[in-house]
Amino acid sequence: MTTTWTNDLKPSQSFWDRAARKYAASPIKDQAAYEKTLARTTEHLGPQDEVLELGCGTGSTALLLAGNVKSYLATDFASGMIEIANEKLATEMADGTGPSGLRFAVADGFSEKVQPSDSMAGYDAVLAYNFLHLVENPEDLLERVRGLLKPGGLYISKTVCLKDKAWLFGPMIKVMQLFGKAPFVSMLSFQSLEDMISKAGFEIIETGTYPEPRSRFVVARKI
Repeated sequence: MTTTWTNDLKPSQSFWDRAARKYAASPIKDQAAYEKTLARTTEHLGPQDEVLELGCGTGSTALLLAGNVKSYLATDFASGMIEIANEKLATEMADGTGPSGLRFAVADGFSEKVQPSDSMAGYDAVLAYNFLHLVENPEDLLERVRGLLKPGGLYISKTVCLKDKAWLFGPMIKVMQLFGKAPFVSMLSFQSLEDMISKAGFEIIETGTYPEPRSRFVVARKI
């Protein structure tokens, strides 16, 4: 595997570094949908699981899920996001509520930092929330994710799908990108997303739309 995100996505990396503090201060837009995503994810995780999260942002989801598993490595390629995530973790550890098996790292999906340790057959689950549509090479990413998972491991994701509104969002996003006001965004549909996941060597075992009508939750098993 020679593909990397780092070279392809430097403009987006810079965007997310600059946006980190504002992003961290923004409230969740749909709390009910977020809680539904967490609940469905938790149903698929066990106390002995070793988990990797890609594109973890400022770590809020990792902090909520990590206490349910054995180990949880949460990564993001934007150092500004991970700086805030570590601040949150330090605060929770100081008051005794932080999950002991959680750690954060600046890394992309092809980094050696996310490679399973020699004692692991692979991760039990790889998580990616509101992330795949921001990656320029999603097929390569899914191939990499499959390689990181142990046999039967799970890829659990939620992806924004804007294909049906591409006529509206596409031109607007391109203009914003010219001024550094938006990252790369791929226009996916539910069907193209699920076809891509299946083609990468996964069996889709659960789907949902949280929130309606554009965020597709998918649980897929490595086959």
